[in-house]
Amino acid sequence: MSAAIARASRLTVIPPTYNDYMEKLNISVIVKRFSDESAAWECLEEMRWPNGPVCPHCGVIGTAYFIQPKNGHRTTSTGKVSYRRLWKCADCRKPFSVLVGTIFERSQVPLSKWLLALYMMSASKNGVAAFEIHRTLGVTNKTAWFMMMRIREAMKRGELAAPMVGTIVADETYIGGKKKNQHQQGRKRPNSSKGLAGHQPDKTAVLSLVNKRTGEVRSRVVANVEGPILEAAIREEVQVSASILHTDKGSWYNLLGTEFKNHHTVDHHRFEFVRGDISTNQAENYFGQLKRSIDGTHHRVSRTHLPRYLAEFDFRYSTRKMSDTARMEQLVSQTAGRRLTYESL
Repeated sequence: MSAAIARASRLTVIPPTYNDYMEKLNISVIVKRFSDESAAWECLEEMRWPNGPVCPHCGVIGTAYFIQPKNGHRTTSTGKVSYRRLWKCADCRKPFSVLVGTIFERSQVPLSKWLLALYMMSASKNGVAAFEIHRTLGVTNKTAWFMMMRIREAMKRGELAAPMVGTIVADETYIGGKKKNQHQQGRKRPNSSKGLAGHQPDKTAVLSLVNKRTGEVRSRVVANVEGPILEAAIREEVQVSASILHTDKGSWYNLLGTEFKNHHTVDHHRFEFVRGDISTNQAENYFGQLKRSIDGTHHRVSRTHLPRYLAEFDFRYSTRKMSDTARMEQLVSQTAGRRLTYESL
């Protein structure tokens, strides 16, 4: 009898847990997992609150209790069924949900569609077009664009991010089409950016810094590629005195380069691209991916919104060695405190 019980225990099928799903997360698993809106709420709670509910009002962890809905379910003011899971903090006595203070707050889009959009944007190497989100998730094109801008806001690195330290590759590029390819009406408009992008006034200048050891990249739009502008940008992101700088022969790096531990250059004009371990290939690789994706997926990005697109590509490049699952979890952890309204865009 005991042997039969032992065999039965070995054959017992243990239902998959949240962590089991996350270990093998892909689009088919997500569609199956999040077909139920209530399951999407529970999944987001576990991703955002691995140690228990966190009150967004007072910051206390683990003291909140779940408020059971009356009659088994909640309804909105219009009578529709609501899947919102409501908690109440035992310290400050204020109610909250997992959406409060995040990019999802006050959104009318079902949470299951939000999680699908999060996965698509974090897993796609070339990015996702707003029209593809519109077709895939069944939302309007305007809603899809706004959802993606909110997600890009979450992909931005924190304001308190530590400065980069180590061997830093610095390089610049230009984003935008050629003036000769513009529509005739566009060519007649005064060029307000004339002279702002160095020797390519019809394009937008972008500076990228890549940490060779960690693989992290930080990019930003700059007014031009002159020395003072680039120096100020690099000082904000790098611990200069403790780092080594790798660049091309651009003269705008020379003055700041003297403040680094070492400043090594390669001369592209003489077809020197690598000398030992000195090169700017890491930044060039990033620019190649960035430009191919903008051209092939987004086709055109305005100067106004380019910083958020750079944040998106920085996030994916910096986490490229993570699995899609880990990258999505990282993205979900950054959704708090990043609320974005349509009016601000």
